[in-house]
Amino acid sequence: MDNDFTRKFRLSDERDLEIKAILTKVYQALQEKGYNPVNQIVGYILSEDPTYITNHNNARALIRKVDRDELLQTLVKYYLLH
Repeated sequence: MDNDFTRKFRLSDERDLEIKAILTKVYQALQEKGYNPVNQIVGYILSEDPTYITNHNNARALIRKVDRDELLQTLVKYYLLH
């Protein structure tokens, strides 16, 4: 098997919007509970440990609907395009 190629990942714009909505709800739930949302989300992304995300407003279940690779891709794409 030849591994000398670059893999392509693609997400639809619709999925990007869904991920943004989920991330926004998670951010708000963390903020409402008094956490630093950015730190908590980064902790979750790095470790994939759901305990970084509060259960408040079903945030933990929401974030688990998004694959970590999808989340990272959406964040990087948004950062670079805006």
